[in-house]
Amino acid sequence: MQGVNLHPSIRVRKTPFWDRVVESGVQSCSVYNHMLLPVMFESYESDYYHLKEHVQIWDVSCERQVEIRGPDAFKLIEILTPRPIHSLTPGQCAYLPVVDQFGGMLNDPVLVVLAEDRYWLSLSDSDYLYWVLAIAAMKKFNVDVFEPDVSPLGVQGPKADNLMVKVFGEKLQQLKFFQFLTVEFNHRTHIVSRSGYSKQGGFEIYVEGTQNGIPLWDVLMDAGIEFNVRAGSPNTPERIEGGLLSYGSDITRNDNPYECGLGHYCDVAQTPNCIGYGALMQILEEGWSREIRYLEIKGSKVPPCHTPWPIKVGNQDAGKVTSAAWSPEFNINVAIAMVEKEFWDAGTEVEVVAPDQARSAIINEKSFV
Repeated sequence: MQGVNLHPSIRVRKTPFWDRVVESGVQSCSVYNHMLLPVMFESYESDYYHLKEHVQIWDVSCERQVEIRGPDAFKLIEILTPRPIHSLTPGQCAYLPVVDQFGGMLNDPVLVVLAEDRYWLSLSDSDYLYWVLAIAAMKKFNVDVFEPDVSPLGVQGPKADNLMVKVFGEKLQQLKFFQFLTVEFNHRTHIVSRSGYSKQGGFEIYVEGTQNGIPLWDVLMDAGIEFNVRAGSPNTPERIEGGLLSYGSDITRNDNPYECGLGHYCDVAQTPNCIGYGALMQILEEGWSREIRYLEIKGSKVPPCHTPWPIKVGNQDAGKVTSAAWSPEFNINVAIAMVEKEFWDAGTEVEVVAPDQARSAIINEKSFV
């Protein structure tokens, strides 16, 4: 798609930070949950090294929230996921596989527990809001379900703590992974969680109110000069190294949580009321024939992975590569793939049919980081 411009449309929404993203020199973007998502600033490699050494500000407004509030809010969340949530308390976050009646993955949001009767589902790229609205209506639950005016801003990298403590105070250092607290900015309360779509550590600020976007961006950028702050975005090589899955690429509705390596988040015995319970129980009893694996692909730098690449062993279909990139640090091509059971053991040699040429590859059971 080189040389193709994105046609402006009201259907593709700008973010509260977009003017600053453009001023920061964004070179490419994608569309995610009907919003613009920055993808690259200087280059994938330059952005990659900067993320691993300093601190970046990420416009991830596209991680839209589904707010569920009301007396039946807990009941609604409980039936959406095979992960037990009864032990979660306000101030905690949790990664949730959410499935359809056949056990197929519909999304993999982060649940933010705001109160006993109020939750956010921070979404990956799918129109999951409509599924939640439909289930709430069908069950006649006493809840409000809507998209609030909340836009996440990521602060990622090894110097993220330095920057956040400088702006919001020492209390941020005590925050554990997937916990959150509140901060004050522009006379509004905003949630800050220790989380993010990278393995470099950092925070996500759930900015409440579109009007607060640019003022907060400016404060963080000014405060971060001494830490070599830069605008950035989720970096494809870095996320593949860390085994961070992308819904819509590595995970789709055609995959169940066990195939996606998310079985440890599921406890179907404790969630008999969840949607897909029968299908998931059957999968557990019968097993599954494919699973997410990580590949080292040999040879020169692979091209972008815009469509799945077939994996072969001789004349046999062994799976498909769903994400791939050159790793500057490891000096190899890294990939995420859905691999058939016969070939998923670590060390198995396979052939990846990339668009430019067929390449040999090695199966790894775990990610590179």
